[in-house]
Amino acid sequence: MRQFVDDRNDPWVALVAREDGGDYKGAFYLVMRRAGDGGGDSVALTDVRWNSTRTAERTLATMSGVELRRRLRSALGRSGVPAPAS
Repeated sequence: MRQFVDDRNDPWVALVAREDGGDYKGAFYLVMRRAGDGGGDSVALTDVRWNSTRTAERTLATMSGVELRRRLRSALGRSGVPAPAS
């Protein structure tokens, strides 16, 4: 799990989710959720995948804030989740 802020300084959390299925390859994917939202608005980036939680967590730990914000903007644009109010 990794906390970051979006372009409006609103807090978000990037975390790893697992897709159920028989194949472990690419079973883990990126999810971004508004911090303190209790699981409310979240967006899944199912095109960002890993084979293990270890690899996923290591990748999240090394991603820059700029990269996380870029991926969040992309995910919000594709998902239809409303952007936070100004």
